[in-house]
Amino acid sequence: LGMFSELKFPVPWGHVAAKAWGHSEGQPVLCLHGWLDNANTFDKLIPLLPRGCYYVAMDFSGHGLSSHRPAGCPYHFLDYVTDVRRVAAALQWRRFTLMGHSMGGAVAGMFCFLYPEMVDKLILLESLGFLLAPEDIEAWLKSKRRVIDGLLSLEAKQQTPKAWSPEAALQRLLEANSHLTAEGGAILLQRGATETPAG
Repeated sequence: LGMFSELKFPVPWGHVAAKAWGHSEGQPVLCLHGWLDNANTFDKLIPLLPRGCYYVAMDFSGHGLSSHRPAGCPYHFLDYVTDVRRVAAALQWRRFTLMGHSMGGAVAGMFCFLYPEMVDKLILLESLGFLLAPEDIEAWLKSKRRVIDGLLSLEAKQQTPKAWSPEAALQRLLEANSHLTAEGGAILLQRGATETPAG
């Protein structure tokens, strides 16, 4: 398992990078590095682990070879959980093992909590996983899962913006906002629409 390959998964702000060991038909294992680390954290460990698995170690956004989030965007734990969802989707993994070190273990624990149906085993290295007060569990689970699923389904629906004639654009704006007058809509469109050769 010494040889590895580099992987790249597109995300809206660039890409998430990863490295993989073993055959892609093997038992899938996603490896999550710790705070200020990167995928290379697993270089010495992976060759010692059982063969027959496909190990993918991802660089979290802003780490290793992954793109940074846009300037001014914070790096929240939940965003790392969303990165894991994106990578699993790109690999078309429905169920897999999660191995997390330190901060990566906390992200892995949070992912398991939100998406238990996707994880068959959780391996924590120097990590507590993820803890919540019992009275917060139900509400947290519902709201956070809705946030992530909503974001990813919105991204999946993104298309190239359509071009409209000025009249049709105004018509759409007025349909979407019944409080607007035609004059008010036209004023908003001066600044809220971009003119292209197509419309």
